[in-house]
Amino acid sequence: MENYTYNILTLQLEGLNISVESTYALFLLLLFFYLFIIVANGGIVVLVFMDKNLHQPMYMLFCNLPFNDILGNSIMVPRLLIDILKPPSERFISYYECVVQAFTTHMFGTTSHTVLMIMAFDRYVAICNPLRYASIMTNKMVIKLTVFAWGVAFVLVGILLGLTVRLSRCRTLITNPYCDNASLFKLSCENVFINNVYGLTFTVVLFTGSIGSIVLTYASITIVCLTSKNKSLNSKALKTCSTHLVVYLIMLLSGMIVIMLHRFPQYSDYRKLCSILFHIIPGSLNPIIYGVQSKEMQKLFAKLLQKKTGPLK
Repeated sequence: MENYTYNILTLQLEGLNISVESTYALFLLLLFFYLFIIVANGGIVVLVFMDKNLHQPMYMLFCNLPFNDILGNSIMVPRLLIDILKPPSERFISYYECVVQAFTTHMFGTTSHTVLMIMAFDRYVAICNPLRYASIMTNKMVIKLTVFAWGVAFVLVGILLGLTVRLSRCRTLITNPYCDNASLFKLSCENVFINNVYGLTFTVVLFTGSIGSIVLTYASITIVCLTSKNKSLNSKALKTCSTHLVVYLIMLLSGMIVIMLHRFPQYSDYRKLCSILFHIIPGSLNPIIYGVQSKEMQKLFAKLLQKKTGPLK
């Protein structure tokens, strides 16, 4: 076989297939959601670190989620906004930028799972072992869980992208609005069997570990609530766990839809749209869900509003 001669460092993004009339409407809509994600998630992180009442393991672990939403969307959305305003023939991206974008995209998806797993562990300890909660969920444990969430994601995604960047490229078209691993290894004319096997293994391990830990955690919490006559405990468990579960289900369903649509090329336009919504929807809903459910955050927001409106009285 001849040597590959198309290892070009400039790639072309296929982007979204939208009409000219819809371009500016979509641009403004995505810009609005992006700004909301940055402001809402960034605001929650700042509030948690500023208010000592929120310096609790539950909120410190939760801060990983808005930080991940900000990072994941900041790599993808601004570039997407620029490309929307360009004609398809001018949507170019360097290979190295594409690899970074793919790495960050997969880190976003993987870390969403691992962060929600460690948050589930925190809820399990709080409800099933309330008397030992303070001794188990120390600052050191919070740091260990955070390192675990990001470390596992980094290793898994690092291997995923490492197997892809080793491949030679004979194509230059990224058939996606942004770069991801599947789009990158499809540029190669080499055998990608190893990539497919690891990609499938990666997905199975992540989803099995994620879903398995959530099911076991909530099964244990349910048993405790059913056997306990403490109405206060049951109420607290229902409130904190329902918030966590809703966020998890939104993230899980968004990711599964994208993965399933990858198997059906005829629905490529729907896949592109869902891949964007996978970033936008969880990042927009997470701060709303936690902000509405958390009494501590509601009190803090109320205090801030009183300070701003106090001099006007």
